[in-house]
Amino acid sequence: MDKCDMKFPFRVRSMIQWKERKAFRSEMNIGMDKRYSYYVVSNPLPAGESDFTVLFAGESQTKPEHRLGPKVYDYYLIHYVISGRGVFTSHGEEYALGAGDSFVIEPEQLISYVSDEADPWHYCWIAFTGSQAVKLVEATGLTSSSPVIHIARNRHMPVLCRQIQQALKSKKSNAQLKATGYLSLLLGEYCEALSAPAVTGMVTDAESDRIVQQAIHYLSTQYAEPITIEMMAESLGYNRAYLSRMFKRHTQVTPVTFLLKLRVDKARLLLRERLELTIEQIAASVGFYDPLYFSKQFRRWYGVSPSEYRNQIKSL
Repeated sequence: MDKCDMKFPFRVRSMIQWKERKAFRSEMNIGMDKRYSYYVVSNPLPAGESDFTVLFAGESQTKPEHRLGPKVYDYYLIHYVISGRGVFTSHGEEYALGAGDSFVIEPEQLISYVSDEADPWHYCWIAFTGSQAVKLVEATGLTSSSPVIHIARNRHMPVLCRQIQQALKSKKSNAQLKATGYLSLLLGEYCEALSAPAVTGMVTDAESDRIVQQAIHYLSTQYAEPITIEMMAESLGYNRAYLSRMFKRHTQVTPVTFLLKLRVDKARLLLRERLELTIEQIAASVGFYDPLYFSKQFRRWYGVSPSEYRNQIKSL
């Protein structure tokens, strides 16, 4: 028998060994221990007549089986799950959520949500309101019938939530602008995640149409600038040849032809309505920086030069 064992009666040795095992288990559980925490900060400025206002933002490591509801709110409330698990219930549907998931609560919507018993969730939230709130939420693709978004963990989401918290906490005069700006970025992340094709390389007809509409919007708003199709493709994040093929399949014209016709049509309108502008000024206003090239394209589409067209208008 070891000399050290002889110094302690059996019962004492057993107690020591039990305490040692308990201490070892405690050490092993330190990393898994989730201590309850709760933090919320409100907007220091009144909502007033603003069409988009962040009311408050917060973050919490919930207790096991922590439940909220059934209840309703009179503002929008978005939660992003940082870790852990829980269940969100809306319109009689239950959604099991985990890290990286989000859920949106609409005003006057009866909901409830509860954290998991074994792995309670840690989430952050943002409450907001205003006449533009509904449009911004709808733009993301989140609706009362589809209030949940399942995405891979996104490191930007908790950062944006905490940026909103910091903006409100600063209590500065720009707190509202910064908070709504960060919230817009967060909604943009949701929009991107929901609009991404489910399978890489596979584009549905609806997705293809959405991409073409993006291209049309780009050309319609940037036509007066010295843009190129390459610039548009890079801005939208697509290969030029791929985007051009998709564009022609949907519109029956190439992006180059669409842009030329758009510029000529805008010039025709200015020739009719802005008689004080010179031909050169009108050409520059619609994205033609070579008056001779502008005249050539105008004649191509309308059969007369810009000057002849303007003279026709004056003679009416």
